[in-house]
Amino acid sequence: MTQSVCTHQAPSSFKPNQIVTVADVPFKDEQALAQAELYSHLESQAEAVAPILLSPTDPNAEVMEISVYKLVYVGGACPRNYRVYKVDSMIGVIFQHITHWSNGVDSLRYAEPVDAAVRLDEFLNVARILTTAIEQPLTEEELLDQEFDALTSDEWERLKRYVPETRDLVAA
Repeated sequence: MTQSVCTHQAPSSFKPNQIVTVADVPFKDEQALAQAELYSHLESQAEAVAPILLSPTDPNAEVMEISVYKLVYVGGACPRNYRVYKVDSMIGVIFQHITHWSNGVDSLRYAEPVDAAVRLDEFLNVARILTTAIEQPLTEEELLDQEFDALTSDEWERLKRYVPETRDLVAA
């Protein structure tokens, strides 16, 4: 059985990780020319996709202003997808179907986009309140103040690993 090894050496003009434009390429180097055309094509494709993420202040954005909300069209045909902004913050997404509007937080159908946006906003406000209302676990210092019989096994494990902060103590 015979083995053959084929080796090629890069031309001296080759520089790795360098972006090449069509103007930079001598026409005799077809591979570099093809690479430059590919980069140019990819760059134009990236520019075509970029407008999907327009902000509500962009002059090219399709924006509907409803009450305190701004709806920015993102894409889609049926349903059409809109990002919902309140002040300068995006709060979520709503969808325009042929016969109704909806949001991603409930299964209701709304006749008007403002109703879907308000319900989305209300849901997020309730979720924010519930998140802050959830009781935080006791600190190790607070656990030390509890009756030992009331501690769970997890709390006991936390106390075993606990090393109190050293405080400046003065001997009398």
